[in-house]
Amino acid sequence: MKPKDNFPVLGIHEYQQALQQDNGLQFHLILGEQHIEKPHKHDFFVLLLIEKGSGTHTIDFREYAVSDHQLHLLFPGQVHAWDLGEETLAYQLMISQAVFDMFSTSLEFTFVLYQKHPVLPLSSETFQKLRYEFQAIQGELSMEPVHWNIINLRNRLIVQLVSREANDRHNSLRAYRLVPALLKYHNLVDVYFKEQKTVAFYADQLHISANYLNILCKRHLQVPAMFLIHNRFLLEAKRLLHASELSIMDIAFELGFSDLAHFSNFFKNKTGVSPRSFRSQL
Repeated sequence: MKPKDNFPVLGIHEYQQALQQDNGLQFHLILGEQHIEKPHKHDFFVLLLIEKGSGTHTIDFREYAVSDHQLHLLFPGQVHAWDLGEETLAYQLMISQAVFDMFSTSLEFTFVLYQKHPVLPLSSETFQKLRYEFQAIQGELSMEPVHWNIINLRNRLIVQLVSREANDRHNSLRAYRLVPALLKYHNLVDVYFKEQKTVAFYADQLHISANYLNILCKRHLQVPAMFLIHNRFLLEAKRLLHASELSIMDIAFELGFSDLAHFSNFFKNKTGVSPRSFRSQL
C-alpha cells in the first residue's frame, strides 16, 4: 500500500468563494506585501507574472530573488513559500489539472524540466505579450457566460510563449531537443526513482547501454547519469522532511531504502547534514 501523502495540500477551491462547480481557472491581482509562512503544495498549476517586485520565492528548497519582468511556474507537488515586497505588482493564474491538460501539449518539454527552471526572466517584448493575455483572461472570466474556448486558446498562447522563452534562456533545454533519449530518461527517473536506483534499469528501458547513457549525460548535461537519480531522491527526501509529519524512518521506507542507516548515510553524503539536522534547521 502506498503511504499516505502528508504534505499540506491546498486545492484551487480554497482561494475563492462561491466558485462555479466547473471553474478550474482563477485570475488574481497581487498588490503589495505577501507572505506565505508555512510551506505547502497545491493540486493545481500556478503561473505568476511579475511586473514589479522584490523579495524571495522559495520553490523546492531553492530561494529565488523576485524582480521585475519574471514568470514563476509552480507545478502540482512542488513545495513553495514566498515573501514578496511592498511594491509588488503581479498577475496570477491558478489552473486546475483538468483545465491545464486541455492545452499542456503546447509546452515543448516535459513538466519535469520546467520544474528545474521555475523562474524565468522575460524579455520586455515577451512580458508585454504575456501581460496582455493574462489581463484578457481576467476580462473573459468576468463575462457571463464565460467562453472557455477563448480562454483555452489564450492559455495555449501563454504556454507557447513560455516554451519559446525558456528554450532561448536555458541551454540545458536545447540538449533535450537534440537528444530525445535524455528527455525520456528524465521522465523515467521521475516515475521510477523510488523503486529503481540503477542506471542499468533506465538504459534498458531506453534500449541503450548504461555506458552510452552515461556518456550522453556527461556530454550534454555535464553530469553522470547517476546524478539525475540521486538528485530526484534528494528532492523528494527534502520535501518529505520539510513538509510532512512522517518520521525519518518512514521517509526512508517511503523512498525505497531498506533501513534508516542507509538512508541517513546517503542523505548526509549528498548534503553534508543528517536528515534530522536538515529537518531541525527548517
